[in-house]
Amino acid sequence: MLRYLPFLLILALTIYTFIDCLNTPEEEVKHLPKVVWVIIILLFSIVGPVVWLAAGKKRAAVGGGRARRAQWVAPDDNPEFLKSLRDEQEKNKDTGKDKD
Repeated sequence: MLRYLPFLLILALTIYTFIDCLNTPEEEVKHLPKVVWVIIILLFSIVGPVVWLAAGKKRAAVGGGRARRAQWVAPDDNPEFLKSLRDEQEKNKDTGKDKD
């Protein structure tokens, strides 16, 4: 059984990189067109997948160096929202219109 392990690992690596290459958007593929990368991965069973993993696509920096998107904040935790409520209350007090 152990004699099949290297073959299975190479096959798993090839399948993983093939699917990764197909799912990668064209603008994230580096150095070669995506079609060429697919051919390299399929023709060169060990070298192709390793080269794809090393140099084939733009990867995020280690340690979460990826650009952060603004996270959603609940209204009661959002200082801007609370300030807008206070401003609206003050405006309503000044005009005599209370929405209670």
